[in-house]
Amino acid sequence: MGRPDPSVVRIGGPWRHLDVHANGIRFHVVEALRPDDEAPADPTRPLTDRPLVILLHGFGSFWWSWRHQLKGLSGARVVAVDLRGYGGSDKPPRGYDGWTLAGDTAGLVRALGHNSATLVGHADGGLVCWATSVLHPRVVRAIGVVSSPHPAALRASTLRRRDQGRALLPWMLRYQVPMWPEKALTRHDGAELERLVRSRSSARWQVGEDFAETIGHLRQAIQIPSAAHCALEYQRWAVRSQMRTEGRRFMRSMRRPLAVPMLHLRGDTDPYVLPDPVYRTQRYAPHGRYVSIAGAGHFAHEEAPEAVNDQLMRFLRQVYA
Repeated sequence: MGRPDPSVVRIGGPWRHLDVHANGIRFHVVEALRPDDEAPADPTRPLTDRPLVILLHGFGSFWWSWRHQLKGLSGARVVAVDLRGYGGSDKPPRGYDGWTLAGDTAGLVRALGHNSATLVGHADGGLVCWATSVLHPRVVRAIGVVSSPHPAALRASTLRRRDQGRALLPWMLRYQVPMWPEKALTRHDGAELERLVRSRSSARWQVGEDFAETIGHLRQAIQIPSAAHCALEYQRWAVRSQMRTEGRRFMRSMRRPLAVPMLHLRGDTDPYVLPDPVYRTQRYAPHGRYVSIAGAGHFAHEEAPEAVNDQLMRFLRQVYA
């Protein structure tokens, strides 16, 4: 049986699928629709004058991880993106560094017809939020992140705390070798990705229909040609850049104090991102809001969507008051 093509991520729902060009490549973007919306022919023209909220997924996922937020967030123009290399977006051989990823997001804001946006990201998507807010501050109104501490705080905690190092480093290091990780992620119809998600999420979520449906979509999406390789390139740059001039320069740039409102959400049973790097994040975002989501693991926006949506709505109301 052949590997699936990108059309498998064009899943139906109360949203529309767009192809938007930014920063030299094509992105698959999914935009929430409201009952009173009339979809314009031009995808760069906003449906309304509502502020823009861009949702950025984490490792091994695609836009679907934000399905509950696409349905549940109101009062804004809400779009979820397949990041570079994922899902229905283009999969170029390079560009998985923090500089380029921030440029992707800044370009998307403008390509969607806005001057600024609130960025919401999970894990790797959260790194993109942090990077864009520093490298392209004019296009970022605020950031909300889920289990995604400031990159300098996460680095310090991983190197100095044995518990955070044990949680993070084995995964990061095993992804550095060529070819084998790609095969591991895609063999047996993506069974390894399901194992990863189960190891980081709450048992309560894993017994529901929502989990079963999501795992089915994730296992298909990671088998799209080049998707596994591109996903791993994010992890490879994160490690290898630490020993290169560009990585050190990127980290120096990231140490600037955050100049926009910030909300950090973390599931209180997350075994992958522990409390220490979140605590250390306060050095870079001392005026941010830090909220623990009860009973959720690493995927709080999927495991406890009502609680996460409530926090995001409060945050957006404050940002756009």
